[in-house]
Amino acid sequence: WLKELGMEDSQVAKTIVKLPVLMSCSLEENLKPKVQWLKELGMDDSQVAKTITKFPQLMGYSLEENLKPRAEWLKELGMEDSQVAKTIVKLPVLMSCSLEENLKPKVQWLKELGM
Repeated sequence: WLKELGMEDSQVAKTIVKLPVLMSCSLEENLKPKVQWLKELGMDDSQVAKTITKFPQLMGYSLEENLKPRAEWLKELGMEDSQVAKTIVKLPVLMSCSLEENLKPKVQWLKELGM
């Protein structure tokens, strides 16, 4: 299934080594909905593959509890879907950061500095 996204054998292997539990995730209930959501943000297959390869843990996070709230927060900061998608591709680990304990305080600090 990962190869259908355009992942090479080496990328699939790297992904599974980083997150072996991925093999036990439901394709229909877990993985495909996340990939669909990433595509709805504006990612193409190669960007989805790059993101999963770079940070496979992303696929282990809850779509409703983790990924969507962080994406919505980025939109509240003024980002468009396509900008959120580009941010996730470049820095997928951002989606693992706590909003309340990490991201919001840092943005507030930057605002206080006048940025």
